[in-house]
Amino acid sequence: MTRFVQQTLLAAALAAAFGVASAADEPAKKPAAMTAAPAAAGAAAKDAKPPVAIDRNKVSTMVGMDIGRGLTQIKDDIDIKVVEQALEQTLKGEKTSLTQEEALQVRQAYMQQMQAKRVAEQKAAAEKNKGEGTAFLAKNKAKSGVKTTASGLQYEVEKEGTGPKPKATDTVKVNYLGTKIDGTKFDSSYDRGQPATFPLNGVIKGWSEGLQLMPVGSKYKFYVPADLAYGENAPGPIGPNATLIFEVELLGIEDASKAAAAKPAAPGAKPADKDAKKPAAAPKKDGDKQ
Repeated sequence: MTRFVQQTLLAAALAAAFGVASAADEPAKKPAAMTAAPAAAGAAAKDAKPPVAIDRNKVSTMVGMDIGRGLTQIKDDIDIKVVEQALEQTLKGEKTSLTQEEALQVRQAYMQQMQAKRVAEQKAAAEKNKGEGTAFLAKNKAKSGVKTTASGLQYEVEKEGTGPKPKATDTVKVNYLGTKIDGTKFDSSYDRGQPATFPLNGVIKGWSEGLQLMPVGSKYKFYVPADLAYGENAPGPIGPNATLIFEVELLGIEDASKAAAAKPAAPGAKPADKDAKKPAAAPKKDGDKQ
C-alpha cells in the first residue's frame, strides 16, 4: 500500500514538474512560431482557459481519487479506516501495526489468495461457457440452412459469391462482426470503418477453415465452437471456452507482399493482453501453429 501511495505521489509530482518545464521551454523551442504570428498567439492566449487554481485541498483530493481508483478492485477486501491509519502513520514516520517484513509476508499471501480466486473464477466461467456453447450448437445445427463440417464448425450462406476461394496460405480482405452467443458484440471491422486484411494461417482455426469455404463476394455466418476459437485462452471480453458467432464478408484475396507492406490493424496478431480493441476474430490460440 505504501509503495502504491509513493508511486501516486511521485507520478503527481513528476506530472507537475514536466508541465512546468514544458511551459518554460516552449518559447525557446518555438521562437519562429512565436514571432511569426503574434496576433494569432495573442488571440489564443485570450481564448485560453485560465489555469486551475491549485491549493492543498485540491491536490489532496486528486491524490485521494487516484488512490481510490487504484483500490477499486480490492475494495471488498480492505477496511478504509485501517488504510487511512496506516497511510497517516507511514507518512509521519510513526510505527505501524505491521513491520516491513510482516507487511511483505501479508502481501505475498494476499497475492496468492487473489491468484487462487482468479483461477477458480476462470475455471467456473470456462465450464459454464462450454456447457452453454454445447447446448447452443446442438440446437443451432437443426436450423434450416445451417451446415456442419467434420470439425464441428457450423455456417450459413447469406450470400454466395462467384469469385475464387482462398487457400490456407492466402491473405484475405474481409469485413466482419463478432458476437457471443448471447448477442454481445466484442469485435467489428464495420465499427472501425475499414476492412481487415490478414493471412489465413494466422487466425483461429474456425476462421481459417470457414474462409476457405467462401468464394470471393460471399457473406457467411459462422458458429465457431470453443475448440476452433480461443479455447480457455480467450481475451477477457470473450471469456474462456466461449462459442462465437461471426458474420463475414469475403471482399478479396490479397497479394501477400502488398498486404504485408500495407498492413493495417492486424487481426492476425495475437492479443497482447486480452485487449478487446484488437480485432478478436483473428488471433490464434497460444497452442496453435503460426
